[in-house]
Amino acid sequence: QVQLVESGGGLVQAGGSLRLSCAASGSIFSINAMGWYRQAPGKQRDLVAAITSGGITNYADSVKGRFTISRDNAKNTVYLQMNSLKPEDTAVYYCNSRSRYGSTVWGQGTQVTVSS
Repeated sequence: QVQLVESGGGLVQAGGSLRLSCAASGSIFSINAMGWYRQAPGKQRDLVAAITSGGITNYADSVKGRFTISRDNAKNTVYLQMNSLKPEDTAVYYCNSRSRYGSTVWGQGTQVTVSS
């Protein structure tokens, strides 16, 4: 079983930056992709960015050029660097992992609030 712990959320002014971290533990050998999703009140939970075990990345159109997903394999940690933050980026951000068998695990979520 994989466990995911997110950190790095908080309150930031528009135009500022935050870096989210997601540390994986447990059966980490089974993970073939990790990603970040976000969910604002009354909205669906949508993919923000993802990275595969091979290093292939994918971004939502709304964050391209502003957010960067990366990984530190030695620390079993995935990061989401968020720059040029906008109020519409305000949401709960969830880390997600996908195993080689197709199962998924979610982190507890971390709140990101961007003030105007």
